[in-house]
Amino acid sequence: MKPLILTAVLFALISPLHAAIGIGAKPIEGAEVILDGTREMLDNKWTYWEGPAFASSMPIKWKIVEDPVDKGTVLMSDDPVSEGGKYGSADIVTKKSYRDFRLHIEFLVSKEGGNSGVYLQNRFEIQILDGDRTTHGMAAVINEAASPYEIYKGTGKWNSYDIVFRAARFQGGTLTEKPMVSLFFNGVKVHSNQPIRQVWGGAKSGIDGGNDSGKGLTNVPGGIKLQCEGHDVRFRNGWIKEIDLKTALTDFTE
Repeated sequence: MKPLILTAVLFALISPLHAAIGIGAKPIEGAEVILDGTREMLDNKWTYWEGPAFASSMPIKWKIVEDPVDKGTVLMSDDPVSEGGKYGSADIVTKKSYRDFRLHIEFLVSKEGGNSGVYLQNRFEIQILDGDRTTHGMAAVINEAASPYEIYKGTGKWNSYDIVFRAARFQGGTLTEKPMVSLFFNGVKVHSNQPIRQVWGGAKSGIDGGNDSGKGLTNVPGGIKLQCEGHDVRFRNGWIKEIDLKTALTDFTE
């Protein structure tokens, strides 16, 4: 291997820009832990999103259960009102809202066809859907960028999302720059500086979903939301760091 190529490969392996990604990644400096497998953290940092399809009630009905693979406890998406795929009926969202951020979260789909999602600013979904390889499928920026399904480890195994998100920019109330996201899926970069056009799924999906058919984005921060669709999907090791991305670049500079 030529010296310059070898240097580039080594830099890519040790670069701090891509540190702390993948399954088991520990929080980077300045990050806030939002999921640690305890009921206390669930109650302190999360609540239900009371959108137009909300049908549950506090306290949160999701369960803290044993990790099916490793030691410890994890969060399980489980609320009776969502049975049959009633999305928006029992989704949970962080009490804190965010603009630009770096997020790490791990998930396990228990059964074939398992469905959930990680929503950025309670608007933009990074899909969790076993068996779907389309732009509506696993690890897709939903309806914006296709599923990198070959990276998925399958049911009964832990997977990880590492995300850098830059919020939409406005001047005088007018949208001037679209929201943007980069994503590592199980430690592999699958989306880079992907612009997001709108909120998909209608009013039940999150903030601005019912505003001009999802195209009417507003300059309001939002929480991290986890979707409940009547499937056993489990979550662990969630942490987030607020950042301020001055330029339209989400390539893990923090």
